[in-house]
Amino acid sequence: MASLDTSYMGLSLKSPIIAGSSGITNQIDNLVALEKAGVGAVVLKSLFEEQIRNEILKASSEGHNSSVYPEAYDYIAQYTRAESLETYLNLIREAKSKLTIPVIASINCVSANEWLDFASKIEMAGADALELNVFMLPSDTYRTGDDNEAVYHSIINQILKVVSIPVSIKMSSYFSSLGKTALQLSWTGIKGMVMFNRFYSPDIDIDKMEVTSGFVFSNPSDISMPLRWIAMLSGRLHCDVCASTGVESGDAAIKLLLAGAKAVQVTSVLYKRGVAEVTLMNEKIASWMDQKGFNSIEDFRGKLSLKNSQNPAAYERVQFMKHFSGIE
Repeated sequence: MASLDTSYMGLSLKSPIIAGSSGITNQIDNLVALEKAGVGAVVLKSLFEEQIRNEILKASSEGHNSSVYPEAYDYIAQYTRAESLETYLNLIREAKSKLTIPVIASINCVSANEWLDFASKIEMAGADALELNVFMLPSDTYRTGDDNEAVYHSIINQILKVVSIPVSIKMSSYFSSLGKTALQLSWTGIKGMVMFNRFYSPDIDIDKMEVTSGFVFSNPSDISMPLRWIAMLSGRLHCDVCASTGVESGDAAIKLLLAGAKAVQVTSVLYKRGVAEVTLMNEKIASWMDQKGFNSIEDFRGKLSLKNSQNPAAYERVQFMKHFSGIE
């Protein structure tokens, strides 16, 4: 029978399916259920830098004016940071005490300075790895592409100085030279790269004429972006690659593994169809492997990457004229 054992960032996984960071992975009961369902690892819900900042501002506004009482503001800021971090550290400790699979912590950051102390304490709490979810939409018209890329490098370089556990970067696809940026980031010493994080999507209510939240969950067609880029970069990066966004079936997971992913993260499907979907995905992968005569994930991982594909142009072609016109 086919074995789903694999590795990611040097961590041993019993399945390439990883439960991605979400509200689901913020509860111990859910984490235990996910392990029973067959996930290879879990990524805990991200600790958000901006959320902590907002909590500090809220706490200070409910108390003293920071311009009048700077000592009080400093106390509130330090207390809020410490409380948020301790809650997160307790989640890591409890997860490690209840689970046998790797527990990956996650911090969602937009700067480097706040996270050095946090990262070292996360390691001390027992996290097996750390995922840096750099959530930065390049919307500032005064910042260049180089400016935005420098933020990624600054965060990574400073975090790697204070932790010894494997570090991955969950990155955006919003780069003017995505391939080159991914390659340069892989040189920093990170052990994994997650393609890609999912941004908040706005919508407009035309009746109320208000900006509202767009559709939160991904859909199956969203795998096209990570599929293309993982296939094109497989075997060229100096770190493992994990797929994220749109992975809602065993078929999707197989496609991404064939493209070269070491593992895949699932989130939306857990909300839509429940934790038991992981079991079905694992069963699909195993049955497909048996059908094709593959004994292990490594037997077929990357077989259809750009490097190994018999039709490399299929990944780079962006025009659909031939497809729609039928012209040879």
